[in-house]
Amino acid sequence: MRQTIYIESSVIGAYLDNDDTLRRDLTIRWWEREMDYYRATTSLLVRREVEMFSEPHRTAGLKLIEDVPTLKISDEAAILAESYLARGIFQRKFLGDALHVAIAAISRVDYLVTWDFGHLLNIRRQARIRAFNLSAGFHTPTIITPEFLVNG
Repeated sequence: MRQTIYIESSVIGAYLDNDDTLRRDLTIRWWEREMDYYRATTSLLVRREVEMFSEPHRTAGLKLIEDVPTLKISDEAAILAESYLARGIFQRKFLGDALHVAIAAISRVDYLVTWDFGHLLNIRRQARIRAFNLSAGFHTPTIITPEFLVNG
């Protein structure tokens, strides 16, 4: 059975980013060669974030994820995200990042794929997410960049 991935909006942005060609090329290569090894998902939140991209990236980004199944922002995910905020795991201004993690956790996704080093890939934050989720009985997705999901 294929493992599940949650594609966060920074991955879509990287796919379209002409300013960082190394990250763009790595993301495109991963997307085109490795995606079939996983069961990809995204969320309504990701779609909304992509809708905020400027053109032509908005249209290209939405087209890129048009066939990717969309996870819902359930009440349980919203409550879990609020718990992350209440415990200081995320600051309120990063509610979107807390929601990405919560949606992936509630949906029992194996990997949350992102290029967001500042907030999601932060190792201390990941440890706090794991500790809280474990104590509260929630699944914790592995938060990772695309380059670590290459199947040799």
